[in-house]
Amino acid sequence: MDWREGRKLMEENLAKTVPPSEFLRARKPWMRLLADRLGKEFDYASILGADVEGKTYSVSSKVTSVSDGRWGERGFVARVYGKGRYFESAFNEMPESEAEVLALAQRIAAAARSAESGAPECPPPPEEEALEKTFSESAGILPGDMGPDEILAALSGIAQKMLAHSPEIVDARASIGSAKVSKIFISAKKDLEQNYFWSEAYTFATARRQDNTRLFFKSYSGMKGLELLDEMKGGAAETAACAVELLDARPVEPGEYDVICSPDSAGLIAHEAFGHGVELDMFARDRAKAREYMGREVASSAVSMRDGAASARQVASFLFDDEGNIAKDTAIIEKGILRSAISDAISAARMGLAPTGNGRRHSYANKAYSRMTNTFFTPGPDKLDDMIVSVKRGYLIEKAYSGMEDPKDWGIQCMFTHAREILDGKLSGRIVAPVMMTGYVPDLLKAISMVSEETTLHGSGACGKGYKELVKTSRGGPYIKTKARLG
Repeated sequence: MDWREGRKLMEENLAKTVPPSEFLRARKPWMRLLADRLGKEFDYASILGADVEGKTYSVSSKVTSVSDGRWGERGFVARVYGKGRYFESAFNEMPESEAEVLALAQRIAAAARSAESGAPECPPPPEEEALEKTFSESAGILPGDMGPDEILAALSGIAQKMLAHSPEIVDARASIGSAKVSKIFISAKKDLEQNYFWSEAYTFATARRQDNTRLFFKSYSGMKGLELLDEMKGGAAETAACAVELLDARPVEPGEYDVICSPDSAGLIAHEAFGHGVELDMFARDRAKAREYMGREVASSAVSMRDGAASARQVASFLFDDEGNIAKDTAIIEKGILRSAISDAISAARMGLAPTGNGRRHSYANKAYSRMTNTFFTPGPDKLDDMIVSVKRGYLIEKAYSGMEDPKDWGIQCMFTHAREILDGKLSGRIVAPVMMTGYVPDLLKAISMVSEETTLHGSGACGKGYKELVKTSRGGPYIKTKARLG
């Protein structure tokens, strides 16, 4: 059976439930014993166990590779609170006898007491509510349903389809990566488990005409399995066509324009403009100007923005964060008014707020920060065709590339692969590339005048913070019309 037949069978049946981690399940009783023992020594104690595994497959004109995914981790972190201070201890194996677990508890307690003088004081965590819950997502085609040779053959076919599109396509690459995420969280009143699967994929095409070379890529993602290969196959021709089209692109003339941003491009603005800027640990360190503007107007009344693992179903969706807080759907901006920040537990305690379920770690051995999950502008009443008609001279920005922000001063810089010129309410057929957008966040958001009906989220890539510590995030939104400086 090839992967196409497997996909058809999967569509005819219910998607498979992602299986639990037998590694974590076997050690759960010892996690409970450790949490109970530490709970006798401290005001609060919790244990997080993580087991994440995955593979990345890649095929190009020259190289074929299979590697372990960069998201793999397997281990535990204990957190305790006592005498006004938190302490954490990470370890990659859980003892499996009562004597060894009690000995580990003694070592953690001793280390916590010795670190008391150097740790910053913090209010106690809020009183926990009793909660026992297991969450298992579903996916269509799990890695065990397809062998490596089948996956590589599918990717090779996708790459060949891009190469066959035009003689000007000189290189093509297709890659897919996935991760099976299993976590268990134990505290005095909580017993939580989650198992889910996400995938991300890319198609890349390089076009060349004499000494002019252009690269274009298309990304795919979701809480999905290897059925993402079907989406890649469907997008191969578009990837190649855009790469060839970019050979005719010219530089954009610097200036301020009416612009329409695609959902992908709007998502980059949301992520950079008010994603990092409303992470509550930035408030605590006085590194975010947004702290001064809570409850105030920061965007036009057409703008609403949300974040949360419970806000959407994409790569950053889960039941609970890495501190055991249940995921939420947080309204950051409502009709132009800045309403809320997103938080980890410790930053929330210091600010006297309830955590929003955004405490996330790069791995069990890393600190939990306030981190974005699914960040996006919400839809509005407008249609894309009407938005284009309303533009006298401007651009439709189609594809996000990268971005930078300064949460303290609200400067923003976003890079896009290309934009399409709009003249007198119509697409002129001309294309500019690359495109850089710069500006002051409130000016950019207050200039938003139209918001489309549809919303799309994209979850390829990752977001960095701290010491280059990455977590999966998604971003997106509707089409938005605004005024922006391009260069």
